[in-house]
This record gives sequence, C-alpha cells and structure tokens, in this order.
Amino acid sequence: MVDLHNQYLQIQSEVDEAITKVINSCAFINGAEVKAFQNELSGYLGIDHVIACGNGTDALQIALMALDLKPGDEVITTPFTFVATAEVIALLGLKPVFVDIDPTSYNMDANKIAPLITSRTKCIIPVHLFGQCCDMEPILAVAEENGLFVVEDNAQSIGAYYTFSNGEKKMAGTMGDIGCTSFYPTKNLGAFGDGGALFTANDQLGKKITKIVNHGSSIKYYHDEIGVNSRLDSIQAAILRIKLRRLDAYNAARSKAASIYDDLLKSVDGVKIPKTMKFTTHVYHQYTICLDEGREEVQTALKEMGVSSMVYYPVPLHLQDAYKVYGYKKGDFPISEKLANQVLSLPMHTELTEEIQETIITKLKTILLKTYIS
Repeated sequence: MVDLHNQYLQIQSEVDEAITKVINSCAFINGAEVKAFQNELSGYLGIDHVIACGNGTDALQIALMALDLKPGDEVITTPFTFVATAEVIALLGLKPVFVDIDPTSYNMDANKIAPLITSRTKCIIPVHLFGQCCDMEPILAVAEENGLFVVEDNAQSIGAYYTFSNGEKKMAGTMGDIGCTSFYPTKNLGAFGDGGALFTANDQLGKKITKIVNHGSSIKYYHDEIGVNSRLDSIQAAILRIKLRRLDAYNAARSKAASIYDDLLKSVDGVKIPKTMKFTTHVYHQYTICLDEGREEVQTALKEMGVSSMVYYPVPLHLQDAYKVYGYKKGDFPISEKLANQVLSLPMHTELTEEIQETIITKLKTILLKTYIS
C-alpha cells in the first residue's frame, strides 16, 4: 500500500544528517527541532499556533480537553472514520452523536447536522477523509448559529485546501476552532514513528493547548491545567521538517497517480472512482474505489495475485461492539453501512509508477471480469 523505503532513499542523506545532529545535541524532547518544525508548519498552514504532540489520537483528545467540555456533553461526528475520532469522545465521558455521510465524498453530510443538535450539543468534529475537505462552509454556519465548537480531524488531508463561496481559500485543519493531525508514518506528511499536532488561530486556546500537552504546565513543576504527557520527540521533528519542504511535491505525485488510476478505471463496469468535490482539492491519502458487488472476493483475488489493498473502514463506528452502548442499530446510517461493504483502497504513495499502476489495474480488471461473469 505504501513504499516508505524508496521515499526514504530519496532523502536519505538529509534525514541521516538530521538524526545525527539531534543525537549529538542530546536534546531529544522539546529541542530546537521541535520548535523549528512548529514554526515552519505554522507558516505552511497560515495559522498562528501549531502545537506538536505525541500522535493524532492525543491531538483529538487534547483539543476536546482544551474546550472544557463536561461529561455528558454531545459531540457530533461521522461513523465512517477511524475509531480514534469517537474514541476520544468516549474516553472523556462525552457522548458521540453520529451523522451519516455524503455518498460521493464519503465525508460528513453537512445537511444532516442541524436536526441532531440538542441542548447538550457542544462540538462538531468533521473528518477530512481520504484526502479532501468536508464541506466546511455549512458546517461552520450551523456551528456559529448554535454556539458550537468545531474541531477538524485532519489526519488524512494535510495540504488540501477549501474554497469558500466568496473565493476565500483556507487549508484543511485551519477553519474550525482547532485542527488536529497525525504524522503516522503512512500519512502524506509522515514521521518515522508516532507524532501529531494541533492548530488554532485562537491565542487563548493556543496557550491552553501548549500547557495541556505538557502536564498542564508552562513553568516546570507548576500546573495550571489538568494535562497529559504528549510530546513530539526531536528526531521525529527533524525528519518532519525535511518532509514538510516536500509536502506539496508529495501531494502532487499522489494526485498524478490518482489521475492515472482514473484513466485506467473510468470505463470499467462496476467500479466507481473517487470524485473530488468542487469546493476542495484532493491530496489522495487514499485512492478509494467503490465496487458494485463482490468486494471481499475481489480483495482476496488481488492478494492472491500479489496486489495489496485495504478496506477503510469495514464496520462503521455505530455498529462496533464498543459503541453499542450509545443505542445505535443497523440501518441508522444506511449510506455509511452500504459503503463499508463496497469501498476498496488501492496502493497510493509517492513512489508509484505508471507501470506499477497499469499492472495493478490489469489484474483488477481480470478479477472483475471473472467476478461479474460468475
């Protein structure tokens, strides 16, 4: 699905030198590399405050902690996402309230949010899934109208930008009160281990988040907030600085690969190719197709032919055993449930060649022909 080794080979000398520099400095935690990375990412995103942390899940949890939500408060989000989005809500004693997705973008359907808002609703977490932005303008409008916070889960779409109806453009993760991202190695901007960050334009929230990630402290051994221990180490920051300088090129390579997939698949019966919505760019963290039928059989056959594929995600969160306590049942979110049985993600990374893609699609077409004939 990814080729991290060949990506590393392209930047090996820079990475090795940067790691050695950190080792020689012995400033492994909150060193100069972390501060430099935060500043550079802040400039890239065009937002005042970037606070690095241990991973993307921590970023989401810390964001909700910074908003002073109380147990029992409700947070609206999507059931079609990685579990971390809802996991942090539950861990803090909050209640996840799910909203179904748009069948074209696979992102939260902004038109279905308003009826779910109650007196306990405090926050919306839109997830910019697979590489493109949710439709943020109506989400921000309904949040403002009802006095709700917006926390963007931007673990998969860093570098994408959203265009508002007035022509204004903003980067994914910078439109709500707080944006969160992950630097897991397979992300578009990936470290060589875990890492994450939070973004905000709010000075007060920026100061509070900076405390929370460091045990609620701004002065050593003096604690103003209930906090956590969640820090990006200096080696990861040094690597991320190198990759950040190439992020636009990495995303462009992914977009080129997506275009090649599109051309190879556009006339294949039974396959729906991903669509970029008119209000967003797409950085293709995943290239996810939708099959009319036989997804499991197709995936098994691909594996037998030496082609990797993944299902993101096979079971919507409202049907997971851990979240049945919230009272949801099969049929509550039909679009999420249907797509969970149809989506299939093909290999997508910066080192894909057209030859590799042609081989993948040739094998996929052979399998589909056999599947539909049978």
